[in-house]
Amino acid sequence: MAIIKQKSQRVGVFIDTQNLYHSARNLFGAKVNFGAILSDAVAGRNLVRAIAYLITTEGGEEKSFFEALEKLGIETKTKELQIFFGGAMKADWDVGIAVDAIKLAPKLDAIVLISGDGDYIPLVEYLKATTQVELVAFGKSCSSKLKEVVDDFIDLGADPKRYLLNQRQPKRSNRQNRMPPENINKI
Repeated sequence: MAIIKQKSQRVGVFIDTQNLYHSARNLFGAKVNFGAILSDAVAGRNLVRAIAYLITTEGGEEKSFFEALEKLGIETKTKELQIFFGGAMKADWDVGIAVDAIKLAPKLDAIVLISGDGDYIPLVEYLKATTQVELVAFGKSCSSKLKEVVDDFIDLGADPKRYLLNQRQPKRSNRQNRMPPENINKI
């Protein structure tokens, strides 16, 4: 599946921020290092646009995060979290990402989708007719079919120290850490 990435290629990066955030949190209890991910996604090529799709909340506590992304050269697009009667919430950008990728595809040699969401399979199949499509996601939470249809895949879970911030160490119970009493005098 490995492809040649040439410096002259024009690259567009589309970041499904919610998907990445939840995968990092659920798999590793950590936050995402967007700088390292963007660097490896672009791979020394000509970055045309990098867009992160974000959800805002009423409190606005995510503002500093949005500013940090913009300092990395990542454009941000936001929409409000939808809360329905009964408490159900919806926060996705699937259609917005698909529309932007299709609109920008004629100006790009490679599209890098940063998401593990299998809903993007029809988008990838459509885009591959005219451009190279690459995927960056956590392999353990990524759709296996999505990995199959792209031209290249970077598994963020293969190098968590590079792609994650504030990674927690697995917890051990006190019982596992204790030495059996019969072995104490043998040290």
